[in-house]
Amino acid sequence: MILLLIVFYSRFFNVDEVFLVDFACYKPPETLKCSRDDIVQSARTYGVSDRTLDFITKTVYRAGIGDSTYLAKGLLRVPFNQEMDAAREESEMVMFGAVDALMAKTFVKREEIGILIVNCTVFNVVPSLSGIIVNRYKLREDVASFNLTGMGCATGLLAVGLAKRLLQVRKNTCALIVSTENVTCSLYAGDDRSKLLVNCIFRSGAAAVLLSNKPSHAKLSKYRLMHALHTHTASSDVAYGCISREEDSNGQTGVNINKDLLVAANLAIQLHLKSLGAHILPLSEQIRFLKNHIARRLSPAKIHPYMPKFNRSVEHFLPHVGGKPVLDELQRNLGFSAADMEPSRMTLHRFGNTSSSSVWYELAYAEAKGRVRKGDRVWQMAFGSGFKCNSAVWRALRDVRSDEKNPWMMEIDGYPVVIEENSDPFPFHFDSSKQALTN
Repeated sequence: MILLLIVFYSRFFNVDEVFLVDFACYKPPETLKCSRDDIVQSARTYGVSDRTLDFITKTVYRAGIGDSTYLAKGLLRVPFNQEMDAAREESEMVMFGAVDALMAKTFVKREEIGILIVNCTVFNVVPSLSGIIVNRYKLREDVASFNLTGMGCATGLLAVGLAKRLLQVRKNTCALIVSTENVTCSLYAGDDRSKLLVNCIFRSGAAAVLLSNKPSHAKLSKYRLMHALHTHTASSDVAYGCISREEDSNGQTGVNINKDLLVAANLAIQLHLKSLGAHILPLSEQIRFLKNHIARRLSPAKIHPYMPKFNRSVEHFLPHVGGKPVLDELQRNLGFSAADMEPSRMTLHRFGNTSSSSVWYELAYAEAKGRVRKGDRVWQMAFGSGFKCNSAVWRALRDVRSDEKNPWMMEIDGYPVVIEENSDPFPFHFDSSKQALTN
């Protein structure tokens, strides 16, 4: 009898189910547009060495980024303005823009928001960014507020997993997630090439996401959260140190990316896919993987590892847009088609790498194209410093139609565009680390 009651309650009251009510991505004003030539000219103005200028030029033209991305106002002036006020102005502009757009298109009232999670890696202020949101939108006094910093591009999906856990203990409430980065703070003004990638590919942006566990929101929401998985490999010194914010020999602060990045990333993604595959791969693929695993144990030198075909598991694959080489590798290794990768490549081209919010610009692209149908599975995956790899897998609760707040709507008919191909290798080459990953 008790079991029947539990089944009945789970069936009709959606126990522990988390719904994505809606989300919004901020589109900065046209006055903040920045072309690739603008980036190169800015570097030239500040007198970097010819070697560094050549590296910047090659990077911005081979990273898959277009000429209509956005920078913060303080970085479009001469000299740069990286003061606290300029950084705060950028964060408030993108965060308020995203949350305002989200509030404008949802039925949820502010007093229904019982959980707030804000993530931004490099900008840490007092009061915190989450405090700024609480003050701006007059959220209730008992809101569970979290401010995640220093955790890289994967933190937006980490926030989804955190919100899921909090919603499991806070019933009948909503969670607001705000994911952003601050390019004013992250700009590096020195001559160390290992710290210049951020200048070349990161751009301004933010996303606001509204989750709910209210049964009454089930029919009004866009998606249901199926899985939220996180892989963290910082127990390895190599993975831990491959991306770090530090000073150069001249005291200039920047985000350093060293030669161990590719090794750490490969390890984190492989471990993550093993965990995720058990949840989303069809049984036939799991059996093939298991057979291969056993065969390799018996004859490790003769059998190549089998990479499951993840393209059979989801209808939409939306990986973090770390750069064209990253997307190329993911497509090659996971078996996705050029059409599958279109939202990611077009997001990188149009908005650049907006860090943790990029996976939401990608989903906005798929929605603007009218491609998300009821029952479709959507896989968002992001990776970043730590080293971390995080995923969120959603199922569409209805055919998702776009709206006027979608950042793509005014120009979606012009996409996809042809991305310039260049046979030359990406200019920033990382030597594989010889250090063990299990130290």
